[in-house]
Amino acid sequence: MTKDILISRRAVIASGIALGVSGFAPLVRAAAPLKVAGIHASPVENAWNSCLHKALQDAAKDGVIEYVFSEGVSGTDYPRAMREYAEQGNKLIIGEAYAVEKEARQVAADYPDTAFVLGSSGEQAGDNFGVFGTWNHDGAYLAGMLAGKMTKSNVVGSVGAIPIPEVNMLINAFAAGVKAVNPDAKHLVSFIGTFFDPPKAREAGLAQIDAGADILFGERIGTADAAKERGIKSIGSLIDYTPRYPDTVFANAMWYFRPILDAAIADVAAGKPVGRNYTSYGLMKEGGSDIVFVKGVAPAEAEAAMEAKRAEIKAGTFEVPKMMDEPK
Repeated sequence: MTKDILISRRAVIASGIALGVSGFAPLVRAAAPLKVAGIHASPVENAWNSCLHKALQDAAKDGVIEYVFSEGVSGTDYPRAMREYAEQGNKLIIGEAYAVEKEARQVAADYPDTAFVLGSSGEQAGDNFGVFGTWNHDGAYLAGMLAGKMTKSNVVGSVGAIPIPEVNMLINAFAAGVKAVNPDAKHLVSFIGTFFDPPKAREAGLAQIDAGADILFGERIGTADAAKERGIKSIGSLIDYTPRYPDTVFANAMWYFRPILDAAIADVAAGKPVGRNYTSYGLMKEGGSDIVFVKGVAPAEAEAAMEAKRAEIKAGTFEVPKMMDEPK
């Protein structure tokens, strides 16, 4: 891979000077900003990658890290990108191993002095290869509770990327939330076979609407376009889509990467191994995920029931089921 490919046209090299007072000031004062690289298989506009990218940008603005990144890195080039960023002296590399699970671990083994913390369906490896999953299933369950009480056709749909465990768990959690309040509701599921193809997600959403769905859960960008086109409601995932689709997206299962990033940065700064699973930092009870919704769209009693369940999740008295099997 050439340097032009590796260092994206939007590459960010953040200043090492703190731009303001923040909760991370002690770390900034204690040491120079950590050199961190982000490797994104999709464009940073993609919802999942945008969560990582924003957290990394915010950490750079806080003076905690220096951040460079590449986007749209193919699976065949991904291990090379990891190696080149390690060679450039980055102490922490953030990214995704879903398409290169074996190869990513081999790269980490070849660079024991570099910390790698990647989204993965697998386990950590050695002292320097940590993993995290995208567990915003709590918010998806709560959104499902609203959808189950709102549907008039008694049919809802979900459009996902690829049936990997994290995507399966998210869609299954949404379906479980629907069923918890509406056992008779039917749930349609489609996978588009890629992580970033908005037109294909739109097409899958339109097909579900044609099959009777009147609320769509968009695990992938593009689903809300189908809902908007046909005048039905939709639910977003990972980021808040409501400002972009104000009359369509009424709820979002949010995921915030910053708690996971902060934990990894703290470990690297303290000289601790990062060979562990950081997923739990993304749970709702840890502040790593939540639901945001437009009040008044769902029935008042549905909102009240959802808020009560949300409080139980945050208190740790209710745990949303983690179902990793492919939804049917």
